[in-house]
Amino acid sequence: MEKLNWGILGTGWIAHEMGEALNAVNGEIYAVCDTTLEGAQKYAAEFGVKKAYGSADEMIADDNVDIVYIATPHNLHYQFLLKSVKAGKHVFCEKSITVNSRQLEECVAIAEEKGLVICDGMTLLHMPLYKKLKQMVNDGAIGKVKMVQVNFGSCKEYDVKNRFFSKELAGGALLDIGVYATTFARYFMSSKPDVVLTTANYFETGVDETSGILMKNPDGEMAVMALTMRAKQPKRGVVAGEKGFIEVCEYPRAAKATITYTEDGHTEVIEAGESAKALQYEVQDMQDYVRNHGGQENLRIVRDVMETLTAVRNQWGMVYPFE
Repeated sequence: MEKLNWGILGTGWIAHEMGEALNAVNGEIYAVCDTTLEGAQKYAAEFGVKKAYGSADEMIADDNVDIVYIATPHNLHYQFLLKSVKAGKHVFCEKSITVNSRQLEECVAIAEEKGLVICDGMTLLHMPLYKKLKQMVNDGAIGKVKMVQVNFGSCKEYDVKNRFFSKELAGGALLDIGVYATTFARYFMSSKPDVVLTTANYFETGVDETSGILMKNPDGEMAVMALTMRAKQPKRGVVAGEKGFIEVCEYPRAAKATITYTEDGHTEVIEAGESAKALQYEVQDMQDYVRNHGGQENLRIVRDVMETLTAVRNQWGMVYPFE
């Protein structure tokens, strides 16, 4: 099968993980761009990349680039996503794909008009385990879904200069870890939430530090989420139905889940995929979407999640300086 030419924007730690995944799945990386040409050349030497750029505009304008992978801080995602689709490129963007729904919808409209794929680097949407669990839920294994509970607590080191605490860089728990929890909840809910209630505590820089989010959809399914980035919580998601519940620990890259059947209390362990290959699954799915004009269901969930995250911030009245 013909290889696809990926161009990487950004050379941080996640771009290094993706470099390994791209070489494992695609066999090569075509281009990389950093804020300096020297930085791009260093990355290119490490991963055998063919072309190095010190300018994003130049890399995006390269006719040989098929897919632009955006691995920059959140606040830059929108501008590069927009430039890429306008240039006719498919885009795979790290989460959070944009900082608000308006930005995403603008890019989606252009991509649809040009027949391009936009995909979010949300690992759990690409893990084999979740595809298997979703099929089991659809087949009625736990009965009608009633409630989803999901936590994510990450204890970030106190550092007011770190991007996690910077409003200018779209910091805060919601877009960094809350996007995982919201995606988990939406993935197992049969329709988009139309009721969102929330409250938050704020870090001294003004970003959200801790929050509680309650969602309900027209089907009567509810989700309860607890987020914090100054206290550790287990990454635990539970999907509860009338006949049983699914529990997934370390859910962002999970390869194992336990189902408890409430009628008699017996349990079943479900395993699929490997956590270490999370980014390889992302690459495989993205390339399949590009080759087969797919990914619509993935994008629908991503759009619903971004709409929910935007509704949450609207209730908080929290706006980033660059919005």
